[in-house]
Formats: sequence, structure tokens, C-alpha cells
Amino acid sequence: MRLSMKVIAVLVVGLVLWPALPARAQAPSPARPSRPAPARPESPPPVRPDARAMLRVLEDAFSAVADRVTPAVVNVSTVAQKSSSSGDDDRHRELFGDDLDERYFRRRPREDGRASGSGVIVDPKGYILTNNHVIENAREITVRLSDSRKFSATLVGRDPKTDLAVLKVQAPAPLPVAELADSDRLRVGQWAIAIGNPFGLDRTVTVGIISATARNRVGVATYENFIQTDASINPGNSGGPLLNLDGKVIGINTAIVAAGQGIGFSIPINEAKAVMAQLIAKGRVVRGWLGVVIQDLTDELASSFGVREREGVLVADVMKGGPAETAGLRAGDVVVELNGTRIHEVPDLQRHIANVAPGQRVRLVVVREGAPQRVTVTVAEMPGEEPPPAAQAGSEGFGLQVEALAPGAAERLNLPMSQGVLVVDIATGGPADRAGLRRGDVILEVGRQPVSDARTLSQALGAVPAGEAALLYVHRPGGVGNQFVVLERGAGP
Repeated sequence: MRLSMKVIAVLVVGLVLWPALPARAQAPSPARPSRPAPARPESPPPVRPDARAMLRVLEDAFSAVADRVTPAVVNVSTVAQKSSSSGDDDRHRELFGDDLDERYFRRRPREDGRASGSGVIVDPKGYILTNNHVIENAREITVRLSDSRKFSATLVGRDPKTDLAVLKVQAPAPLPVAELADSDRLRVGQWAIAIGNPFGLDRTVTVGIISATARNRVGVATYENFIQTDASINPGNSGGPLLNLDGKVIGINTAIVAAGQGIGFSIPINEAKAVMAQLIAKGRVVRGWLGVVIQDLTDELASSFGVREREGVLVADVMKGGPAETAGLRAGDVVVELNGTRIHEVPDLQRHIANVAPGQRVRLVVVREGAPQRVTVTVAEMPGEEPPPAAQAGSEGFGLQVEALAPGAAERLNLPMSQGVLVVDIATGGPADRAGLRRGDVILEVGRQPVSDARTLSQALGAVPAGEAALLYVHRPGGVGNQFVVLERGAGP
């Protein structure tokens, strides 16, 4: 009996321990051959790629982009316009009224607020892309290159609706440029490299991926179609380039979500190229306009108008005399299609119409009282666009800001002419200040050639070589009459 109990106990312990034994221990031992089998050659281990070599290839790609593009990335610093008062203000208000005094004779303090951002050279002739908010209200704009050269920059044009601006510098030799990519071919997950001057830390390079495309409703600009990236972007990066692994510009960095991490936005370079071309050619951006007030369709609104949510945009109002009214559009119409393209939300219709040249016709499909209808509209030019820029203080190295005479301004200012360019600001200590030009002077000629607007003046002054002078014919109010002024251009830093 005792022996049987011991046998049973051993069997129980064996059964308990059996699952914990290694598989090899559980398997029955193979029978030993009578003599040892011949040794078989071991198969070679699989060939694995060298992980470090792969990382070095990627590392070299990032470094190559930085080396290639950094010379084309610039620091953009500005001196902002600030108003102040002086003893002459009361006299100007008495003579011209508050409105004209504020517009043409306001004073600036000697110490102005300074700000900085980034930009990228996109043409060897000196054209630079940056953000509008970097240079907005700037009295002076200075561009510094990676080799520490500095240039006074001219504002060619700006477009607040996309937050883009184009600057121009005059250099003795072609400048390094960044090549532009095709942003319509971007894919989420691609590498993205940002270069800029965050917090004044020049030529900072950060790396991430493209997190999303076609982002809108960010609240930065009127027309939004942003690239979202997690490449680190901070204050000061604004206006700098976002690049692909080939070192080509895919976007212009413009905004961040301050409360988040790794959420930055960049203007697609294809959009920036189109805006830049118009700013260089015309000094402003011409956009198409329907003359309607539109809103998104919520679920509640959609059911009331016989459509589904996000199936079109609702016309809330039609502007009197506008293209939409002429074509017969009505408040309550739901625009569901434009030239064969489905419309889902307000930004869709805004962007498509803005890109239509004024005078062209577009075919709309609208849902009216539950039934689809086709409407053809002749698109007009959007009113109230940004006017051509004045020659900025410090532009072309002369240190003055001017405007074309507004309608009726000559009469109200008691000027004996209706054409010319009005001097509205002078940079203290600059060439214009040293030449004796004053606010309120009207520049009639440059080099014995008449000037009628700020752009003509900017082009004429831009043709003056550094260190040489321009002959100006100027009318000075207050009974002084007309006189010639020699305006010397600074040699530049």
C-alpha cells in the first residue's frame, strides 16, 4: 500500500509540473543512432541590411537639404510704423482736417518697434517670398543673408487674404535661390523640413512629416488651403520655407497652434507662386467675385433646403448689382456644383471663384426649392482688393514712403496739380531726410521723367546704382512752389 501511495504521489507531482517543463523536456528522447550521423553544414544566416547605414543615408539627405537651401533662406527684420504727435499736428489738423492729417502728416517716433521673421529667395534677381504679417505696417525692411550681407528691401506687393508678401532686393550679383516643387503632388506621411529663424536663432533646421493637406478654417487668412506639418515651427519661422527631401520648397511656413505640439501650417507653394506672379506683375492680386454671402449647411439647415449636410453651400444673401444677381441667383439657393466640381463647404466655393479670371463665365448647379437648376454667371473682379503698395521707407535705399494722390486729395490739399506722388513718411537720417524732402511734398519727376504712381517712382529709383543720385522735381506746399532735389542712394551695407 505504501508503495502504491508513493507511486500515486509521484504521478500527481509529475502531472502538475508537466506544463511548466520546456517543450524539449516534454518530448520523448529520440532513439540514439548506433553511430553518430555525419555533421551537416549549417545554413548561412539571412543577410540583413545595415541599420546604421540606412540611417546615415537619411542623415546625409537631411544635411544635403540644409546645405543646399540655407543660403537662400533670409532673415527679414522690420521697423514698424508708430504714430506720435508734435507741435505741427494741430496746425495740420486745422488746415487739412483730422482725416488728411492722420493720413499724410502723422509723425513717427525716433525709436520704432522692431520685429523679425524669415523669407526665401526664389529668383536670382532678388525676389523673396515671405508672410504678409511679417512686413505688415513696416516702415523699414532689412534682409540679411546667411553670409551676413544686408540689403534694404522693397515691398513689391502683399496679399493679406493669403498672408503672402513679395520683397525685392538689389544685389550686385545673382543671389542663391531655392527651387520650387509641385505642392499638388504632396502625400501625407512625406518628410518635411523647415528652415527659418525662430526666436532669432538664425537658420534653424527642423524635420517632421506632412501631417495633412488642404487644411482650412485655421483662422489665419481669408483663403486657407494649408499643409499641416509636425516639423517644429515657432515664432520667427514665419515666411521661411517648408521643403521636401529633394530640397525643393513645398510651402511657406505661416502659422502654428500655440496650445498644441507639432501642429504647424504652411501655404502650398503652388498657391504662393500664383499670388507672387500677380504681385510682381500688378502689385496686387486680382480675384474673381460672385457677389454673394454664403454659409455652410448644418444638418438642420440642409433638411430645410432639401439637401444633405455638406452637400453644397447656402446663399444667404445676393449683393445688389453683383454678378450673381444679374445671373438670377437668389437667397436660399444651394450651390452644389461649379464647372462640374462638387462643392461641399464655403472654402471650396471661395477658392474656386477666386481663381477665376474676371470676365469668364462659370456654370453653377444650384438646388432651389428642392429642384436642381443650372445657372451661368459672368464672374467680376473682387472689389476692395489690396491697393498697389507705396514705395516703402527704406525701399531702394532711399528711406521714404509715398502714395499716389488719392481722388480729390489735390484739391483738398490746395495742390496745383492732380498727378504726382505724395511723400507720406521719411526715415529719420536716411537719404530722403538728408536731401531735405518733407512729408507733404509731391514728387512730380524723377530724372526729368514724370511719375504718376508709387510703382513708377519705385522703378525709377530702383534703376539708380548704389552710391549715385537721382534728380527729383518736387512741389512743396505752403507757397514755396516747385524745386529740384538731388536724392543720393546709399551704398548699402
